[in-house]
Amino acid sequence: MILARMENVEVFNSEGKGRGLKATRESWAGDVIFAEPAYAAVVFDNLAHCVCHSCFKRQEKLQRCGQCKFAHYCDRTCQKDSWVNHKQECSAIKKLGKAPNDNIRLAARIMWRIEREGSGLTEGCLVAVDDLQNHVDDFDTEEKNGLMEDVQTFLDYWPSQSKQYSMQLISHILGVISCNGFTLSDQRGLQAVGVGIFPNLCLVNHNCWPNCTVIFNNGKIELRALGKINKGEEFTVSYVDFLNLSEERRKQLKKQYYFDCTCEHCTKGIKDDLLLATKDEEEKPAENVVKEVIQFSKDTLEKIDLARAEGSYHEVVKLCRECLKRQEPVLAETNIYLLRILSIVSEVLSYLQMFGEAAANTKKMVDGYLKIYHPNNAQLGMAIMRAGVTQWHAEFIEVGHGMICKAFAILLITHGPTHPITKDLEAMRAQTEMELRMFRENEFVYYKMREAALSNKPFQVMQEPSKEAVPNVFNKNP
Repeated sequence: MILARMENVEVFNSEGKGRGLKATRESWAGDVIFAEPAYAAVVFDNLAHCVCHSCFKRQEKLQRCGQCKFAHYCDRTCQKDSWVNHKQECSAIKKLGKAPNDNIRLAARIMWRIEREGSGLTEGCLVAVDDLQNHVDDFDTEEKNGLMEDVQTFLDYWPSQSKQYSMQLISHILGVISCNGFTLSDQRGLQAVGVGIFPNLCLVNHNCWPNCTVIFNNGKIELRALGKINKGEEFTVSYVDFLNLSEERRKQLKKQYYFDCTCEHCTKGIKDDLLLATKDEEEKPAENVVKEVIQFSKDTLEKIDLARAEGSYHEVVKLCRECLKRQEPVLAETNIYLLRILSIVSEVLSYLQMFGEAAANTKKMVDGYLKIYHPNNAQLGMAIMRAGVTQWHAEFIEVGHGMICKAFAILLITHGPTHPITKDLEAMRAQTEMELRMFRENEFVYYKMREAALSNKPFQVMQEPSKEAVPNVFNKNP
């Protein structure tokens, strides 16, 4: 049964999943199925001073709201654009004396919009916010207690002059945020900076091997096709990173999203063999040796988390080197524990400008990723891009250019040509292509020119390693 329709998509009852979205026409890789502005969105608490509360761009210098002293903006234009959403928030923050957490602020922005426009369908939406799933009945005791605390904080924050709503509706909205919040990233897509509610996107169901991806681009969420999608086919996205064993993904999805994944990759354990693979040699490693290496890897990853949290990057490198020494004779290039260590050490080595060693590790990492991820996976594209930049810094010009071209081809599909990071990558591709030509014509002259160019401007230091993974577009906390 068709429940609602707009160009390219229609809502239907998806067997075993509830509502879903399916195609009303054929789509191809890179097509934007739809782009949707947030119904409501807020900046994360800890980034409130360095991210614009209107356009969500990170900026070094922002103008602070003179009234509440909490909201920050790029300029007067951003402040003016945000005023309809910030006006009541501003007064509420002043009255409370501080800003509540981002979930409370987002819930309030949703309620203020309902107060202004009513609770029915808004223009361009296939479903009303108050008709979204909240899964409150599935919450465990700890989650329910946390919800009640948030409801009380919301009531303390909500102005008496605003329309008053029932605790049931407030609980529903907070539950919707918990289960359906989407991460907003900065302009480069490298850091999670906020959370928003996008009603249409909430209708897209999960698949571990999806046919679509979701990207935050120029203030809107875009649902983009990863390959050919036939008319009548359901659109799907992945709520979790594929780089996990099927059993781990299913546990994560059950815990965070309250459903049992029945996708083909989970039910058949597709690629689990690669993620657990050991060296395929004449003499395979003994089972007890494999178990010891896996346990050593798990213990090392815990130590690495502590060292990263403290910013002890040389300690991280030391731990990774010790782990790789144990892993490489035993684990195959696609083994998940080897790939996790390679990802961490290559990022940290690049930051420490130890590019030669970093380049060797990124090459191994990319080789493994290419055998596991969907060929048009956004995280794969980002990983290859970072690897290409590392190779360039290490002066492996041909390998670096090849990786940058590969990343560009993927990001054209997953991010589109207008996304800031795709534009950056296009400029990088043109630069490395020019350098590669020079390198092939006269290697000696090339290195002399490169040396002169780098000495005339500050050397570009790699971004400090994040203490978190690349932001997922889904904001549910584990």
